[in-house]
Amino acid sequence: MNKFTLNATLLFAASTLLAETPTNTQLLHQLLQRIKVLENQKTEHTSDKSVNTKQLEKRIEALEDQTHVTPITHEMSTTNNFYDHFKIGGDYRFSIDNLNYDMASGESVKNDALLTNRLWLNFNYKPDNHILFNAKLAFNKVFGQPTFNNQPIYDQFDWFGATTNTDNQLRVKEAYIDYKDSSLFGIALPWDFGVGRRPTSYNKLINLRDDEAANSPLGHIVCAEFDGGHLGMDFSNLTGIKGAHIKLAIGRGISNIDPSISATPNADLGNNINMFAINVIPYADKNLHTELQVLKATNLVDITNSGFDMTGTYNPANYDPTLQSVGDIYLSSMMAFYNIEALNNTKVFASFAMSQTDPKNGQSMLGSSDVKIGTSYWIGTQMKSLLTQGGHWGAEFNHGSKYFRPFTYAEDTVIGSKIAARGNAYELYFTEVLAKGLTFQTRVTYIDYDYSGSNGFFGSQTGTPMSIADISSMMGNSDLANSVVDKATDVRFYLRYNF
Repeated sequence: MNKFTLNATLLFAASTLLAETPTNTQLLHQLLQRIKVLENQKTEHTSDKSVNTKQLEKRIEALEDQTHVTPITHEMSTTNNFYDHFKIGGDYRFSIDNLNYDMASGESVKNDALLTNRLWLNFNYKPDNHILFNAKLAFNKVFGQPTFNNQPIYDQFDWFGATTNTDNQLRVKEAYIDYKDSSLFGIALPWDFGVGRRPTSYNKLINLRDDEAANSPLGHIVCAEFDGGHLGMDFSNLTGIKGAHIKLAIGRGISNIDPSISATPNADLGNNINMFAINVIPYADKNLHTELQVLKATNLVDITNSGFDMTGTYNPANYDPTLQSVGDIYLSSMMAFYNIEALNNTKVFASFAMSQTDPKNGQSMLGSSDVKIGTSYWIGTQMKSLLTQGGHWGAEFNHGSKYFRPFTYAEDTVIGSKIAARGNAYELYFTEVLAKGLTFQTRVTYIDYDYSGSNGFFGSQTGTPMSIADISSMMGNSDLANSVVDKATDVRFYLRYNF
């Protein structure tokens, strides 16, 4: 056997081993070791003119046979393929916000450069097509040690907080399991179920400006962290309607229980904040998405006393932050999203939302013991940049009425929730891809409030809508006027890397 024939035989044997062996990390490692043995044998025998080629071919065949009978049990496959099902990722964002507030008193409050860090650590395990486990740790902080009137919380001082046994504020943002199947009790009805700390922020529509994949709730009425579960069913096959889907969800915002150190630890004290929701997708395809969500939240709260009297004077002796249950609220939203392929995949959307209070006996919500209805509408667009390779720009506008109150808490608009604004909110942003995983965004958000209380609770101490014009004209020099925002502007720049 000449050198060319010997090399061809070795290559054929190696390719056969790789082609006929199942994809198994440990076994492939063994194969590579055996290929090296074959190469060493080739080197030794080609230098020996008296080599018995038949013996060499028998050795190759023996190695092939040995490889073919290597046992691969289910347990070995599962263990060795763990990392094929496990994913880990990170998302870091550095932001600079230039903030300006025009108060009802005529004064201005600003921060020329609010510097913030945000870090997400994502963990995902999907062993098969049925089960998914997901966890996300979140870290949000301003640069340095935050203070209020130069009064830091010393046992959590930032200079040594990450190296001592104190709260470094790395929070569990998400931790849940999902299960899905293609049939239900023998019926070809795809369904899914999940429970845990759910992904209920950066939701549909609000996710566009934040360059995030949308979570399931509608962002017009929900943007808050919740623990709960869901059951969803896909009716598209049964009805013939594309994307038809119904989901039921239950969450708990507050568990009102006795402390563990009490005589009756964890006894149910009532007044739990629960949320019950239903999401319906009437129709959805690759370009058009329509959706409706209706929910009820129970036993919502407000502080006992804000400290302001009827003249707008603040008395710290009267301030009482104790939370009291004031009643329930109903929220609903409907939205339509459309991707215009013919216009460079330009995205347009429109959304309408309503809120309705249901005060408890003897309590008031949003300044009234009567039922109050609030409304809001929201429109926006997002288009790819014509001047850059990976950029896109967007524009949004939303308006909220006097009594509109959604479940949004300024998760990513540091001047306050623009969706909750009782007035008009305008936003313009541009996002550019600098490199794989690295993006830059500049964004301007402007809110012109008509009424106060947009960022308060649900009662009458912090949630009462008062006309900004009336506060300015009748209480312009009061403590209240100095604490109520008339107009707010946020100019943001961020640099973000995710993998």
